[in-house]
Amino acid sequence: MAVYTDVSLDEAASLVARLGLGTLNKLTGIRSGIENSNYFADTTQGSYVLTVFERLSFEELPFYLELMKHLAGRGIPVPGPKPDASGAILHTLQGKPAAVVDRLRGDHRLAPDTAHCASLGTLLAHMHVAGADFTMQQPNLRGLPWWQDTVPVVRPFLTDTQRELIDVELAFQQQVAASAAYATLPRGPIHADLFRDNAMFETTASGDQLSGVFDFYFAGIDALLFDIAVCLNDWCIDLESGRLDETRATVLVAAYHTVRPLTHNERRLLPALMRAGAFRFWLSRLWDLHLPRDASLLVAHDPTHFERVLRQRIAAPWHA
Repeated sequence: MAVYTDVSLDEAASLVARLGLGTLNKLTGIRSGIENSNYFADTTQGSYVLTVFERLSFEELPFYLELMKHLAGRGIPVPGPKPDASGAILHTLQGKPAAVVDRLRGDHRLAPDTAHCASLGTLLAHMHVAGADFTMQQPNLRGLPWWQDTVPVVRPFLTDTQRELIDVELAFQQQVAASAAYATLPRGPIHADLFRDNAMFETTASGDQLSGVFDFYFAGIDALLFDIAVCLNDWCIDLESGRLDETRATVLVAAYHTVRPLTHNERRLLPALMRAGAFRFWLSRLWDLHLPRDASLLVAHDPTHFERVLRQRIAAPWHA
């Protein structure tokens, strides 16, 4: 999470005090990620994350924050947004929307094994079940309409081989989205960005325990299967080649299926949705690389990683 907006200690302290979170002791910019300005805020009452939103508007943000509040209220381990005295969970810093949420305990498992993947699959299914009665509506803003708008923008930066791949895949995904089978897929709120660095684990005597997932700011109403596909493409692959680790993938899907059984059409369309997940992140990383924004801390992601993943998903489709 890059830092585009420099928040002073005094500004953060004022917001923290207004939310009744004690006195701010330390404010630290978070380096990872690329969408928003994020800070760790340590106070006399606890540890929090302060986010200043750079792309999302005041009108769009209630969906994300209310979804986090809804899931937390149903026992899903996600960061709860902190309200002010009036109950508002969306705040303002330097004229931009801002939020303060609980900081999850633990750390990442960047080389997940089958146990980590099983925990993630179980939690993802519980999250989908808990979101079934969430009433707010907002589409996945990085879904098909965004792909259709963005491909022409990034296409001039690509090689001939890459242009062929991006054109063929967009046409394929348009066909999938227009199919009768796709129309039957269960839908609801999805995280849409649940990579291994958006989950935290704690070490316990009985092994690693998944302590929570965070960064819901790409969430939207979409096919639940897309969430599974995104997770498979990150948690269950060889990072060097993009090749799927079928053992980890099988464990993740089986754990999910135990909580929320997959439909016939979900099993049938999983290979296509795994291609969709790879395509979405290849496209967004191309966008960020070739149309960057200024930031005082920015770690750009390599788009060729998801180009490799997409080519692997086309060459070797996997059926759960």
